[in-house]
Amino acid sequence: MADLPIRIGIVGCAEIARKVSRAIHLAPNATVAGVASRSVEKAANFAKANGFPPEAKIYGSYESLLDDPDIDAVYLPLPTSLHHKWAILTAEKKKHLLMEKPVALNVAQFDDIVKACEENGVQIMDGTMWVHHPRTQKMKEFLNNKELFGQLKSVNSCFSFYSDPDFLKNDIRVKPDLDGLGALGDAGWYGIRSILWAADYELPKTVAALRGPVLNEAGVILACGASLHWEDDKVATFHCSFLANLTMNLTAIGTFGTLNLTDFIIPYQEHEASYTTSAKPGFNELVTGWVPLPSEHTVNVSLPQEACMVREFASLVQNIKKNGAQPDKKWPTISRKTQLVLDAVIQSIKNGFEPVEIVS
Repeated sequence: MADLPIRIGIVGCAEIARKVSRAIHLAPNATVAGVASRSVEKAANFAKANGFPPEAKIYGSYESLLDDPDIDAVYLPLPTSLHHKWAILTAEKKKHLLMEKPVALNVAQFDDIVKACEENGVQIMDGTMWVHHPRTQKMKEFLNNKELFGQLKSVNSCFSFYSDPDFLKNDIRVKPDLDGLGALGDAGWYGIRSILWAADYELPKTVAALRGPVLNEAGVILACGASLHWEDDKVATFHCSFLANLTMNLTAIGTFGTLNLTDFIIPYQEHEASYTTSAKPGFNELVTGWVPLPSEHTVNVSLPQEACMVREFASLVQNIKKNGAQPDKKWPTISRKTQLVLDAVIQSIKNGFEPVEIVS
């Protein structure tokens, strides 16, 4: 007999929840079981607009969804300032937790959330979608190839998108009481994660914010960058911004090879994604060109990356429910390292851009 799909309830009607509710529908082992808002009407409209199944429940409060024994897991796309309260309540109700990033405002809040998850035996995973794309595994195989790539030496990551005046005035990501981490939390999280991913999640020794961050009148970061340094002389930089053209670049450079891609967070196309590798290149005799040329690799997929994420999350939940397995600590460990670096960037800005030592 096939396993029943994991029943996921959505707490909040954020814009990103439209994408993730579709991903839950596409995942073969999950189903949208309900949506909660602070008003029944808003939740009902959200369900209708996003094609929820007829059996999906509508809740007029977050608490009523969390109290429902028919909900196995919760997707939490609320503003970051609300994560601490509602993530802990979700865990205490024994609901598994798929959370939007950044998970928390700082690592102390993050640790509170994970402690609640561990005490209640529930799985937690953050909503960083691109790490679940099959392309990501293929790229990792290249980075792990000592003959073609060698030893990692540097990583450069950039995520920016140009925001109109309405966004810069009204979006929750520029409000200090809602998403006080601004561009660093929203876009910088991806840059930090990509660097850690390339470095096999080895934390850097120090992090130094780059000078010249842009803040709005309320003190929320609209653009910033940082450099990361390891004891073995690896280096990395990232830049994130709400003020520059849409860019999602990632470059990892080894002793022998280079990995390049320009759409690392959201692929240009849903069902295929490419990347470029270069291994042991040189110049031709007259130094007018490269030999060999970089090679492009394309990965075709049947499920979009967000559905792959939900499938992985639901599989972990299913293993806990059916087999009594322990929650997988891989995902909260990766999230915590990302949060530690994010905290260090903020501390470095406060310290006049001096390097901050990472203490795990």
